[in-house]
Amino acid sequence: MSEKEAEQHAGAGAPGAGGEPSGVVGNERLTALIGAVVLVLSVAEVATVPTLGSLMVAHFFVGVLLAGPVVAKTASTGWRFMRYYTRHPAYRRKGPPRPLLRVIAPILVASTVALIGSGIALAITGPAPEILIRVHVVSFLIWLATIAVHVVAYVRRVPRLIGEDWRRRTVLQKRGKPEPAGRRMRLAVNIAVLVPAAITAVLLLPTAAPWEGWRGQAVTGPGVLAVVVSIGTAVAVMLKRR
Repeated sequence: MSEKEAEQHAGAGAPGAGGEPSGVVGNERLTALIGAVVLVLSVAEVATVPTLGSLMVAHFFVGVLLAGPVVAKTASTGWRFMRYYTRHPAYRRKGPPRPLLRVIAPILVASTVALIGSGIALAITGPAPEILIRVHVVSFLIWLATIAVHVVAYVRRVPRLIGEDWRRRTVLQKRGKPEPAGRRMRLAVNIAVLVPAAITAVLLLPTAAPWEGWRGQAVTGPGVLAVVVSIGTAVAVMLKRR
């Protein structure tokens, strides 16, 4: 069996956009769509931080809602990671992320898990456990620095990938391009992770009551430093790209 036939047999050999195997393209587009959802929810979550006392309910809801898309995005990128390092031909041809992004990826994943995990734990336990509050604040600062670099590196590609996936069928036919396969499945994956997360967020809303008006552990000096460092790193990444 030839290499091309082997890829087709593995379910990743059908040609997609740019001549790449459809499995690679589908994974990239799924990651982009989930990433866009994560970005929107993350911006909404960060927006509640300056006035946390009055927006604690919204902070709780969006934080728990984020858990679903984050799990899906980690699984999608983890799949590409696994296929690349197990030397699958299609993913090897696609290549790895840039070195800086490979370095910060484990830090981003770890800080995201710590941030969401400690947040849900605090929703259940209330404001009492000081160690959980500290973990939540520190993981937020690390996450803020790494997510800024991640967003700058990928934000220009995401709209194109989503647009190619959801462009009208007639437009694609006029341009002689095939209709993207699996786009309904990618939408279904997003809905499938958002719905249970939203239900869980609603169920946990009553636990936000003890936190209303809370003012402890404000993000001041270290938070400003994290923002400055993350913006500086993100600008450096952008300039290097150019």
